[in-house]
Amino acid sequence: MKKYFILLLIAFTACRTSAPYVKTPSNLSTHLSPGSSIYPMISIHRGGGEIPNYPENCLESFQHFAKMMPSIIECDIAISLDSVLYLMHDNTLERTTTGSGKIQEKSWEYIKTLQLKDNFGTLTPYKVPTLMETLKWGKNKVLFTLDVKRGTPFKKVIDEVVKTKSENNSIIITYNATDAKTVYDLHPGLMISVTIMKVEDYERLNALGIPDKNMVAFIGTHEPKAELIEFLHSKGIPTILGVLGNLDKKAAAQGNKVYKNYIDLGVDILSTDRPEAVYSVIKP
Repeated sequence: MKKYFILLLIAFTACRTSAPYVKTPSNLSTHLSPGSSIYPMISIHRGGGEIPNYPENCLESFQHFAKMMPSIIECDIAISLDSVLYLMHDNTLERTTTGSGKIQEKSWEYIKTLQLKDNFGTLTPYKVPTLMETLKWGKNKVLFTLDVKRGTPFKKVIDEVVKTKSENNSIIITYNATDAKTVYDLHPGLMISVTIMKVEDYERLNALGIPDKNMVAFIGTHEPKAELIEFLHSKGIPTILGVLGNLDKKAAAQGNKVYKNYIDLGVDILSTDRPEAVYSVIKP
């Protein structure tokens, strides 16, 4: 009887401490289809940064949120002087690290020695992660949206996605139809975040031969239009609304119910700097 209660206690503890990780799907396109039970989801802008001691583009921050809520991690991909891909948003090192100077002038040997600072300027013990270690960490934990910064070749990023077998938990962010076409031509099986703020944007992508099943539509950072969301859903395309910035500020001032209004309009994914606030509204 004593053994039975010990086993029961272990099982109960395991249930209480298990993280709400996102298991890597066998087919990301199908997994992200509008109407899926996974929605609504939260995309965490730069993987965090707006809470003390958890810097942006930092594995420890990603883990912090992944243990709290099912997460899409948006992170920024830069390239070092010696062609190592790593996570960094800015063109210079001062704001987020203990380093200084332009990132394109620095080798990985230098960058890997730096410590990260949070958005309040506080030094942390955390290091700058490579894209490779980030993708390996994220398997069966999160989905990624990979923001490929200017000067970083899409091909190198896609090569690392393939090398780590991360095709089914990675979405490549693009900001124009030409880049979306480039990504599609490099790997026709990848999901691509494309900017669609009006039907004409969709038509331009469609004319370039990018299939609907490869698209995740970023619909902007302003109040969404229900008609556009309905149109995209009719094509089987899920939507991301960037609430980061003005809409996050609106929710902070008027109450988190603002986020619920966007979900009620049909938005599938909210990209935010306030993941905990959004989750307080959408959690089961």
